Amino acid sequence: MTAMTGRLSGKRILITSADTFMGPDIARFFRSEGADVIADDDPLLGAGDALALVERCGHLDAVIANFEYPAYRAKTVEIEDSEWLAGFDHMVHPLMRTVRAVAPQMIARKSGSIVVTGSSSPLRRMSPQTVSYVTARAAQLAFVRSAGHDLARHNVRLNAIAQNFVANPAYYPPETLANPKFQERLPIEVPAGRIGKPEESGELALFLASDSSTFIFGQVVSHDGGWS
Repeated sequence: MTAMTGRLSGKRILITSADTFMGPDIARFFRSEGADVIADDDPLLGAGDALALVERCGHLDAVIANFEYPAYRAKTVEIEDSEWLAGFDHMVHPLMRTVRAVAPQMIARKSGSIVVTGSSSPLRRMSPQTVSYVTARAAQLAFVRSAGHDLARHNVRLNAIAQNFVANPAYYPPETLANPKFQERLPIEVPAGRIGKPEESGELALFLASDSSTFIFGQVVSHDGGWS
């Protein structure tokens, strides 16, 4: 285990949807590294929710934009409008609104980092039954690439972690990891031959949120044991 060294001391960091996906583990890890963490559980589905949250928080050195939605399974011709829209309502629109809300204060200071906990599912073909989910995740990454390029001129960093096969309560909970069929499939699917540890995602998020990554803008970092 990595020794805790206070690498985030003095940093005020917001984590969105902190009760799900990578939120709980990143919050614990960041606090152990000295960050002043604001762990907010609101999924920010309303048009004004993200702005209201950022205004309540005040000064923010970094934001972990952590959003998720279950992988809706349907073939292309069977996709329902409600599920298609739900993926964007939960993962894409809140991301844009959060970035839009926090960017002005970071632009004014010419410093700040926004890290998106995303998925590497758009980086390779997945099962055709997950078209809807993968499309919403791809929209997140496209937004990071484009908005990250725009914000770079202001020295504001927007980057994404594109992960898969990392233990977390939303997609890879203990019951899934213990399933014999999953254990049999894992070494075939993942070149690294194992499930990723939450603290490994935490380390990557810390790197991107901290002053150690001040020349990285608009990047999507694959974090999936070689799967993508």
